[in-house]
Amino acid sequence: MLEELTQAEAAVADCCDAPAWALPEHDLVAALDAAHRLEQRLAAVKLSLVRELDGRGTAMTQGASSTAVWLRDRLRLGVSAARRLVDLAGVLDTGAPDVRAALASGHISVEQARVIGDTVSTVHTAAGPEAAGKAVGVLVEWAGQFEPTLLRKLGTRILDHVAPEVAEAAARAALEAEARRASQDRHVTLSELPDGRLRLSGSMDAEAAGLLRAAIDPLTAPSGPDDPRSPGQRRHDALADLCRLALRTGELPEHGGDPAQLVVTTSFETLARQLDAGTLDTDLRLTPETVRRLACDAAILPAVLGGAGQTLDVGRQRRLVTGPLRRALILRDRGCAFPGCDRPPRWCDAHHIRHWADGGSTSLTNAVLLCAHHHRHVHRGEWTVRLGGDGRPEFVPPAWLDPDRLPRRNEYHRRT
Repeated sequence: MLEELTQAEAAVADCCDAPAWALPEHDLVAALDAAHRLEQRLAAVKLSLVRELDGRGTAMTQGASSTAVWLRDRLRLGVSAARRLVDLAGVLDTGAPDVRAALASGHISVEQARVIGDTVSTVHTAAGPEAAGKAVGVLVEWAGQFEPTLLRKLGTRILDHVAPEVAEAAARAALEAEARRASQDRHVTLSELPDGRLRLSGSMDAEAAGLLRAAIDPLTAPSGPDDPRSPGQRRHDALADLCRLALRTGELPEHGGDPAQLVVTTSFETLARQLDAGTLDTDLRLTPETVRRLACDAAILPAVLGGAGQTLDVGRQRRLVTGPLRRALILRDRGCAFPGCDRPPRWCDAHHIRHWADGGSTSLTNAVLLCAHHHRHVHRGEWTVRLGGDGRPEFVPPAWLDPDRLPRRNEYHRRT
């Protein structure tokens, strides 16, 4: 075997030096198919060698704690990849020789072989060796049409084909086991980072996952053709939108129901100046830009301190667009007023066209509805917001986007 592998290695080395650009397209495709087929056949040889080395205890003899650890150091693999290699070698050798034969012939890939091996093992447990043998044939045939992910999904219903008399009971048992596992594993972890951000991780059961997707998916679509956010950033912003909506419902327990409250602590001497950087009650600092954006639709409670730091006065909430004024704003704008955005009113903040901290009034003529994404966008200062002659909001783009700076309007919410 070693001599044949050495010859094969030399042939592959020659192929590496051959100019692919010189091949006509049909030969190039045929060469790709041949290389892929050869890769799978070599994988079958490799798995056979791994299985033999594992059976002989070579790893232990050479001082390693397991074959997976020995392979990690010998082949410079990740330990999880090495462990999967040992597991698959064992499955193909003892439980699914026909799968190994399909891999050795190049008819299936390593990942497909892993899927088939896992599925056949499940069938063997549920319906016995005869059904498992039938499953191999069906799955190998399917592997000629479907990639590993879809093959695994189809494999969940393999009992319908090879053992229909036990399929329903097995499927119900598997579903119940999965539900128990999901319920036990469900969790959400919030890890606070040094700069005040949160890292979210966790696992949701099927019901909670369905609820989250139903709520968040409509909000993750790009807000327009020029939306620069990545899918991950859009999901982040959609989750923030959900939190804003929940806070506005008035149905959350204890501290819920109000827009976010931001406590701005300042000295008496700087109180008269424009709103500057802010501090949350967690002692985390916010940039002036973030503070000014939050102040559009948040309850600000200014706390005035004396020279020794004692509290002299805590002011009242003010300048919020609420009640009849917000309803009038909704009737006028019908949703986010930024051009090209289709977000409905419930996802929008009331933005002061001239900021309240700059002397702007809280009135219909100084307010506009903006979704969270476009609220941040406008606060960066490149776009100018104003009301047109008919009282409807219009947005003047920056010169780099439109040298003529022609005003734009939102046409999604126009009255018919």
